[in-house]
Amino acid sequence: MADPRPRSYYVLATFFGLFLLFLYGPMVAIFILSFQGPAGGLVFPADGFSTHWFEKLWAGTGQVAIGPALRRSFVLALLVMVLTVTISVLAGLAFRHKFRGSTLLLYVAISSLIVPSIVVSLGIALEFRLIDDAIKALGMAWGIDWIQTEFVSALGPFTSGLGAHLSWTLPFGLLIMFAVFNRFDPAYEEAARDLGASPWQTFRHVTLPIIAPFLIGVAVFGFTLSWDELARSSQVMGSDNTLPMQLAAKTTTVTDPEIYALGSATTAGSVMLIIMMFTLVGVMQRRRRLK
Repeated sequence: MADPRPRSYYVLATFFGLFLLFLYGPMVAIFILSFQGPAGGLVFPADGFSTHWFEKLWAGTGQVAIGPALRRSFVLALLVMVLTVTISVLAGLAFRHKFRGSTLLLYVAISSLIVPSIVVSLGIALEFRLIDDAIKALGMAWGIDWIQTEFVSALGPFTSGLGAHLSWTLPFGLLIMFAVFNRFDPAYEEAARDLGASPWQTFRHVTLPIIAPFLIGVAVFGFTLSWDELARSSQVMGSDNTLPMQLAAKTTTVTDPEIYALGSATTAGSVMLIIMMFTLVGVMQRRRRLK
């Protein structure tokens, strides 16, 4: 019996397979090479099998100073996640009502998506250098000893770095929440108000449970986009590197698979986070059906 599927089916299937290989092949290669023996190198074939490079990475005795950069990136990503979720929800609630300038404000809010990331980073760095000059001039004019003797720069992970990461995560959060509230049925809130619920009670007991699964998606976006952001971090972190910056700085000097072990560990952490979030969404939906 002749195969009823057209030739284009096999062409598209082959193309899709090559695309998946291109997309995930490097990740699989790094994962394999990170489990080499102590004499392993940076290219195939892999030399033996062991967890030597993970042990070296965990002990902090290798060439990659993972500890401070990892903690810094993790705290920053958590803060970006919380702010992204909070601001996105508040903006989504505000944009449910028409107000003057709402369209212009929306375009301004999401315009950073079309601006090259390195340009955004340079612009924020320039802005904070102007702030530095203003603070130093203020210290000189008012005779503030702390500014004159100790102040170096306002650039840092939780000042300019936080702003740079929010310029990347917030547009995604806003677009998700706008889509959610555009499909939100206000009849549920009206019913709650008819039963005597206050605006806060309506939001807490009606609106929030309905949009909770989407908030988890916004949280995952916020955390993961901040966690691996490099271009927008490159000019704004001051003297403190994040984990992606540390990796980029070490790629020219590291000559062993320790860097592969770090990549595998961080990728596994991101995958585990996504799995946990999907599991939480599934539990919430199951509980809602049972009610």
